Amino acid sequence: MVLNNRGKAVQQLHIGKKPDWIRAKAPGGADFLETKSLIEANGLHTVCQEASCPNIGECWSRGTATIMILGDTCTRSCGFCNIKTGRPPVTDTDEPRRVAKALSATGLRHVVITSVDRDDLKDGGAAIWADTIRRVHAACPNMSVETLVGDFKGDLDDLQVVVDARPEILAHNMETVDRMHPAVRPQARYERSLKVLAHIREQGLVAKTSIMVGIGERDDEVLELMRDIREVADTDILTIGQYLQPTRNHLPIDRWVHPEQFDEWRLAGLEMGFKVVESGPLVRSSYHAEEQAQRLSPAQRETAEAMDAILAHASARG
Repeated sequence: MVLNNRGKAVQQLHIGKKPDWIRAKAPGGADFLETKSLIEANGLHTVCQEASCPNIGECWSRGTATIMILGDTCTRSCGFCNIKTGRPPVTDTDEPRRVAKALSATGLRHVVITSVDRDDLKDGGAAIWADTIRRVHAACPNMSVETLVGDFKGDLDDLQVVVDARPEILAHNMETVDRMHPAVRPQARYERSLKVLAHIREQGLVAKTSIMVGIGERDDEVLELMRDIREVADTDILTIGQYLQPTRNHLPIDRWVHPEQFDEWRLAGLEMGFKVVESGPLVRSSYHAEEQAQRLSPAQRETAEAMDAILAHASARG
């Protein structure tokens, strides 16, 4: 046993051994196959598949998936990501129509849409993004749309094209602490991502971001990152999850973060003013996204805040 940065005992593990708390539902079953069939029939891509998400079995069995637009080839080469990198093919301008058509057949109340980075396009793919959001809103009037975008190389005019389509939630992931950016996100910039999140809030949209841990950061750096996200960008929703190395060619896992530490970060985030904090080993940006959106309503938030107060009191008592 070792002590974490708050003096609590946690289990020290050999990095090569996956701990008991890293367990995900295996893909399979009728509901999973139905989701898979819907995606394939419409020629769509999902980040669930392309990024080897550990939650694909659970989410697809619930009839939810994170749609990935602008193709399946990214122009960036982040050290943690399993989406293929290269020269993307010709942009598919019919993709927004197919996404809207597929989603209209699902009956979902909330959808998450993300994309690869398209630095090869003049607008970074902003026009395709806006067309997709508007078509989904038109085809699925009872569905809220959550979008996870890149940084558009810091061009706020391109970002504004997406903002003007008015998704219910607009997310951009910080991914990691400032010190780790050169290794984790070599083509991104820490301050630039904060500027993207700040612009989203300034335009009156719900802003969301996600970070991963266990990739080389320290606990105090995670808290510093959380403070920056709140103080600089006034972000509403934060998710924190354990980094899992997709292949041997990706950045190695530095540590397995104990669930108790995730709980501490969740409480710390709520104290900082985040409206919703989802923090746990298998949490990803779109994990339980619909539930997060529901918690932003006044009634849900009041209940959640009461529960958070109870948890905080229990934690203080030891």
